[in-house]
Amino acid sequence: MVEGHGVHRVAVTHRRALVGKRFAATSPNGRFEQGARAIDGEPLRKIEAIGKNLFYFYGDASASNRAETNKVVHVHFGMSGRFGVFAADTAPDATANTRLRLEGHGIVALLSAMTVDLVDESAYFAKKEKLGQDPLREDACPDTLWAKFSKSRKSVGLALMDQGMFAGVGNIYRAEILYKAGVHPDERCADVARETFDKVWFHTVELMQRGFVNGSILTVDPEEALVLGDPWTRRYVYNQTKCGRCRGGVRVWDMANRTVYACETCQPLRGAGAGVASQKAKGDRETETDAKSQPFVPFVSHCAPDSGRAAAMEPSRLTVAQLKAALTERGWPEGLRRSARKSELVEAVLAAGAPAADAAADTAAAAAAAVYVPPPGRGALSPGTKALESRMNSAKAAAREKLAAGEKGNVEHVALADDETRAVATATGAKRARDASAAPRTPDASETKPARVRTGKTARRLDAE
Repeated sequence: MVEGHGVHRVAVTHRRALVGKRFAATSPNGRFEQGARAIDGEPLRKIEAIGKNLFYFYGDASASNRAETNKVVHVHFGMSGRFGVFAADTAPDATANTRLRLEGHGIVALLSAMTVDLVDESAYFAKKEKLGQDPLREDACPDTLWAKFSKSRKSVGLALMDQGMFAGVGNIYRAEILYKAGVHPDERCADVARETFDKVWFHTVELMQRGFVNGSILTVDPEEALVLGDPWTRRYVYNQTKCGRCRGGVRVWDMANRTVYACETCQPLRGAGAGVASQKAKGDRETETDAKSQPFVPFVSHCAPDSGRAAAMEPSRLTVAQLKAALTERGWPEGLRRSARKSELVEAVLAAGAPAADAAADTAAAAAAAVYVPPPGRGALSPGTKALESRMNSAKAAAREKLAAGEKGNVEHVALADDETRAVATATGAKRARDASAAPRTPDASETKPARVRTGKTARRLDAE
């Protein structure tokens, strides 16, 4: 699913490249023929993003005929939609999923999405009214959200995924927001104090703004990522079996057919449900298992780590800092220098005969907890993206950052696809990842896989920056 931060990145990129221009519009797969005819040659006036929805407003504002200015294309990407902007001479061919093609001004834009509808402005306002508060919009109002949240009998976990309350939040964000706020997903909204709600809103704004700037869902605080096994550990509880801070087991269950994660040590269940920790809403399917018996299965999406965790690694694959942490935990072997080479540290860990990775992780978690600083109070972060647009990483920079973090190299729906970005995204190996993050460069052919190009051309997205 395309999350809210990815939708807002598309909006910003398209405002820079498309707004104020007229394009020839066609529907390659025939599923948007009427809409394409209606906007063909019409100027694109503005673009609005609300939650996971995009609205493209067409028509000449000076036209006397209201019907000519009342054309809105509503887009919802669904699980895997894409709206790419390319240089006309190198644009890829349309596919069977391409519902809209725009061409003009040396640009070709190709749209594939779950929803592509031609509506009018009244439909836009009706949709906007139904959607909740979007933390990436300047008009987001936490007080309005609180008035609805505080009266709801839903669980907080369901509320975070309710687009009529928190517009743009998806499952990864839900797990990590609630963890950082210290709120159990089963907590009932009506039982949550305003102070706790403010923490939830703070972290919603914080994490989604971070995703907007970086083009990637990054949830672990930077100071903690360094001691939590970066780049292997990039989530606190989402798709984890052990809590990123306390190292206790992560509980996993189903809520409205979506998987929920929580550390019940760091996120204790309070309120009316405190005495019935295992009680679920009607229709929920309990799938909780003992963390020790639950096998770790990496989640392979475009925004989750695809490498193993440090805790699963052999000593030779640990960093020097992790090796030293493990040895310190065991009382540092006599005669071993602090400046010892990594090979000597590995041998010492092996000789100790204990699970080095777990010990290192436990020590790291304790260190992280010691440096963790609770968020500022209410109102410390302003919602919206306007102040962040100048800091928004290019897709190339975001791809490099994700590679260095051990995540898949593609950047959600706004990635450049030129030769250099493809090289960055396909480079393999931890060393090359570290090199890429430390100093921008173009890897040579021996370091990259050949790009898969459908048309025999090199597809290159416009750098709208």
